[in-house]
Amino acid sequence: MSYRALSAVQIINTISRLERRIGERFPDAGLRKVCADLLALAQDTQRKAEHNRALRVVIVAAVGGGLVGLVYVALTAARVIHPQMGNEVFSIFAGIDAAMNVAVLVGAALLFAVTLEDRIKRRRSLRDFVAFRSIAHVIDMHQLTKDPGTLLGRGRATAASPERTMSKYELTRYLDYCSEMLALTGKLAALYAQHLPDPVVIDVVNDIEDLTANFSRKIWQKISILESYDAAAARSAAAADAT
Repeated sequence: MSYRALSAVQIINTISRLERRIGERFPDAGLRKVCADLLALAQDTQRKAEHNRALRVVIVAAVGGGLVGLVYVALTAARVIHPQMGNEVFSIFAGIDAAMNVAVLVGAALLFAVTLEDRIKRRRSLRDFVAFRSIAHVIDMHQLTKDPGTLLGRGRATAASPERTMSKYELTRYLDYCSEMLALTGKLAALYAQHLPDPVVIDVVNDIEDLTANFSRKIWQKISILESYDAAAARSAAAADAT
């Protein structure tokens, strides 16, 4: 296995394991269903990569057929022109002109076929990137109300406050799962850029990675608050024991 490229199989296995981890710790959480959707999206990405390989085979066959046709035209023109050399000069030039026209048309068709794969893959990728953006926002919504301040006794709950039943450890794990899902969303988007190094696709992938990184940064700020509280509590306990 190469470590210089992302593997769709390994990403799928990681997401599948993450879904099981979330289910074991938070069996009734909606985050598990979001992770299941992320897994389905990853599997769909892998299937599309396999379809792209089939598309490439078809295009290569079409290009090969076009080249064969171009050679056939050239040989046919040579057979027509050779017997007439020295007899009908104008007919010879007419044959050359017709052969050149055919060659230009075949060349244009070959150029169209060669760039067809990238254009189809680019269109599919840009359409799929909408799903990556959407699921990143859904993950962010699931951590939005997970406020560490309430666990630290800062303020009281109101009638409209969301129900909070997690301990500090559980909240830390929940936030960490959200961060992992965001990172894996960015990796799925990067798979497209890996298989299609197109400037437009790369720009969109960079935007998605920036989006998921910004969301993850907010999550780790919450985790840092929880960890700093635990560290402060440990220092206070140690000071109390020393006295």
